[in-house]
Amino acid sequence: MNDFVYDPPPGAPEVIHRDSHLLLVDKPAGLLSVPGRGAHMADCLLARVQAAFPEALLVHRLDLDTSGVMVFALTRAAQRHLGLQFERRHVRKVYVARVRGHVVEKTGTVALPLIVDWPNRPRQKVDFDAGKPAETTWRVVRREADATRLRLFPKTGRSHQLRVHMKEIGHPILGDPLYASGAALTAADRLQLHAESLRLRHPDGGVGMTFSAPCPF
Repeated sequence: MNDFVYDPPPGAPEVIHRDSHLLLVDKPAGLLSVPGRGAHMADCLLARVQAAFPEALLVHRLDLDTSGVMVFALTRAAQRHLGLQFERRHVRKVYVARVRGHVVEKTGTVALPLIVDWPNRPRQKVDFDAGKPAETTWRVVRREADATRLRLFPKTGRSHQLRVHMKEIGHPILGDPLYASGAALTAADRLQLHAESLRLRHPDGGVGMTFSAPCPF
C-alpha cells in the first residue's frame, strides 16, 4: 500500500432516498466514507453529501474500495436511533461479491474472530485469543468460469470482515488490494464487493424499510 495514490471518482453521489429523517446514497468504489489523514484525502462521501445536505450526519462507513448503500441521518435524533440499530445488529445488510474459484457448497457460515494486524494496518487478521467475534453467512448466486458470485450476510460488522472471511475459506474477493494476490488480484480492476441493500427501521415510527443499489459488476 506504500504506492497507493488516492484518486476518487468525480461527481455527486446518487441519492437513493431522502425524507426529513433519512438520506440514503450509493457510494462509488474508490471514495472514502470519511476524510483520511492529510489534505490530499479530505475528499470523501461525507463531505460530498454535506455539500448538498449540510445537516447530514454520519451513521456508519463502507471501505474505500467497497461500493453501495450508505445511510446518513438528517437529525440528531435519527442519528441516535440508527446508531442503536447498528449497535444492536438490527440492521440487515446484504452484499454481493465475486470470489476466486468455485465455491462448492450452496450456502455456509464463517465464524472467525478478527483483530487489527497492527504491523500491517489497515489489514485485519484472525485471532482466536484476542479477536472479536465475527460471523458471515453466504449463499451462492452463480458460478462463473473461474469465480463465484455470492450474496453475503454479515451478522457482525467488523472492519474488513467479509474480505478476511472470504480469504480464510480459500476464496478471496476478486480485485482485493489487501487480501487477494496473483490471479485473484488481477482478475478485476476494483474490489468486487458491493453493499446491495440495507433493511432498517425508520426513526420516525419504526416501520421496516429496505433500500437497494444495483450491483455495478
